[in-house]
Amino acid sequence: MSASLLSLLGPTEMGKALAERLRALRLTKGWTRKTSANRSGVSEASLKRFENTGKASLALVLKVAHSLARLNECDKLFLSSAPRSLAELEQRAAKSARRRGRI
Repeated sequence: MSASLLSLLGPTEMGKALAERLRALRLTKGWTRKTSANRSGVSEASLKRFENTGKASLALVLKVAHSLARLNECDKLFLSSAPRSLAELEQRAAKSARRRGRI
């Protein structure tokens, strides 16, 4: 799947897409599901559920990513976007850091 198509997916579809990638990567390495579960420290049943449904805890996804040497790819989640202008950069610098949300 292309990156532009993935941006149009909802959480359920994104989970399934990630699970498909995981399975493909696991099979490329020649690992069985049991091998992958053992290497990542998760149960085989949980790994099977993720691969079949796309549903998993964040901890499971991070452990499996680590076992596949892909944990660094998760580091880009939730980063602030780069400012698009000098005015936006100045506006960000002028704002005080909020400790709580408003809504």
